[in-house]
Amino acid sequence: MPDQIVFKHITSELERKNHSRYILLKSTQKPRKVLIKGSPFIITANDKNEVQVLREHSIYIEDSEIKAVYPEGPKAINVKNLDLIYDAGARGGIVITPGFINAHDHVPMYLMRSAMLLDYAKDLDGTIAKMPIWQKHIDGAAAVISALGDLTEQQRGGITTTLNHNALFAEVDEAADVCGQRVINCVSAISNSRPDVTLEAAAKYIIAPKRELSVPGIAFHYLYKVNHALLLAVKKLQDQHQILVTLHFAESKGVVEQCVSKFGMRETKMLEKYGLLNPLTLLSHVLYVNNQEIEILVKNKVGIVHLPTSNSIHKSGVFNYPKFAELAGGERVALGTDSVVSKSRLDLLTEAFQTRITHLPNYTVYYEDLFKMITVNGARVLNQPKLGRIAPGCKADIAFWKLKDRGFLPFDENDPATLVGNIISHGGRNIRDLMINGRFIISNRMHNLVDESDLMEQIQYYHMEVRKLVNKEKISNKDICQ
Repeated sequence: MPDQIVFKHITSELERKNHSRYILLKSTQKPRKVLIKGSPFIITANDKNEVQVLREHSIYIEDSEIKAVYPEGPKAINVKNLDLIYDAGARGGIVITPGFINAHDHVPMYLMRSAMLLDYAKDLDGTIAKMPIWQKHIDGAAAVISALGDLTEQQRGGITTTLNHNALFAEVDEAADVCGQRVINCVSAISNSRPDVTLEAAAKYIIAPKRELSVPGIAFHYLYKVNHALLLAVKKLQDQHQILVTLHFAESKGVVEQCVSKFGMRETKMLEKYGLLNPLTLLSHVLYVNNQEIEILVKNKVGIVHLPTSNSIHKSGVFNYPKFAELAGGERVALGTDSVVSKSRLDLLTEAFQTRITHLPNYTVYYEDLFKMITVNGARVLNQPKLGRIAPGCKADIAFWKLKDRGFLPFDENDPATLVGNIISHGGRNIRDLMINGRFIISNRMHNLVDESDLMEQIQYYHMEVRKLVNKEKISNKDICQ
């Protein structure tokens, strides 16, 4: 086993004060007042939900909040009061976007990368049946390392907020604290792989003290696996604490049929019966719903997470985005990565482009709408109004992208909105710098909080250790996933 990873600041923006774009004005361990100076282009949605590209603007940040966004020129910000200046205009310039919002991910499943490759599987059902067995054995230190691998990969893709849908929460919070990620931690109310996970355990997490950047929620996998008492209790918790409730919804015909078989009604009717059709409910996949059900979901402002790559890989079906858009429900559709079992890389730019490809040639999802899905729409469905935008009063969650880079160039200088299409159509790029809650997490493409080389060794070690445990298990027919 490699030496236990020591989580520490391997470097920081402060130690780079004479290098690159960082200009340190005051000696402090945590810069409170930061000026991002002279970005040639800031891409964000405005308060009218319109995507705009701001030319030659600066951003003033105090503590964790954006205080001002203004064009270059005279401005009443006293440089003497600043702690740090980030020069976004130097050497070709930096394009700035809000940090992206991943509305659906199974964070602790990162160690399962390569575990579910089915290309040459002799027994497809048996291979899929190993999924809950893997999850059962990813615990303790392995779970923390798995979560840390997942979250840091997302950060490389500009993701600053992640919704975790999983039975594990303490391990996810620990990993998020190490790497500085903002997390919506939706804890499973019931779990096949972890019988000790109960609604009572989730309720304790909801009221317990948490790290500043973690928000609690409730999750369950499928409706047909729950019961009357659990749904009543979940609704009570949602009302008491105004928390998010999320679930996989109408992901397959079989899931829909099992709900009807057990409860005598479809899933939409089930949620309606228990008062869970509301803006604090978030549904993932949503493939096997009819037009009438879509109308009900839109009317009740339920949040929807579109997962086109996962749907394609698992041959689940196609989400009816055109109908949601027709009913003016598009603003409550966000995107998610799902886990590494369902997507090759945990970034949202490739997911946005996959969304566009999925619905062509019959329907065009415009680049501006795709950009909103991974920013303001994500903030909206996660009930986080201070995220997803570059604007005064919003949290300083910011992604910095090198303009003079393949994919961004060339663009139409007379129409900088072409940059929106470029960043999405070029797909999985890595950020140059990343800020979360006013703190630089990545600077000059290097993580400030985690030694990623050591982390990769830990990931490989725990992956093989979990493999050994999984291979000792005997898979029976009852274990096979539905």
